[in-house]
Amino acid sequence: MMVAPQLIRRIQRRRVKVEARPQLNLVALMDVFTLLVFFFLVHSSDVAESANTHRISLPESLADLAPRQAVVVTVTKDLLLVHNEPVASVESALNSQQDEIAPLRTALQNIREAGGGSPVSDPPTREVTIMGDKTIPFRLLRKVMITCTQAGYGRISLAVLQKSGPSG
Repeated sequence: MMVAPQLIRRIQRRRVKVEARPQLNLVALMDVFTLLVFFFLVHSSDVAESANTHRISLPESLADLAPRQAVVVTVTKDLLLVHNEPVASVESALNSQQDEIAPLRTALQNIREAGGGSPVSDPPTREVTIMGDKTIPFRLLRKVMITCTQAGYGRISLAVLQKSGPSG
């Protein structure tokens, strides 16, 4: 029995199709990854930058509000800083008998007069953010808060690290 030549040719064509391997087009894949890289580069500046906290460890909170732009007072274990500029030592502030820290008040008033605080000149709306190490004594934090109020800043915020809350 003889097999028809057409049947043999059809079987050979099928073998060629089965043996042919699909090829991956890398150009389209590279285009997609390039677009992703550009997207992430453009949108990476959308993240709100917090102040430099390498000298302090902030307490944690379940608050989910983003921080607003304000004058930043940083209280480390050794120094009081306003916008990362040293103003006074923690030791001198703690040893002082007064409730107000004079160098801190002067620095805050200078920033207020230069227009570095809130654009609104009404004292209850001027804002300051206190970034204090979680180990500082409360009496120091109290003195800093009193000084901020005396310097004309009516809104005081405490910076904290956001802690994940209970899921549900």
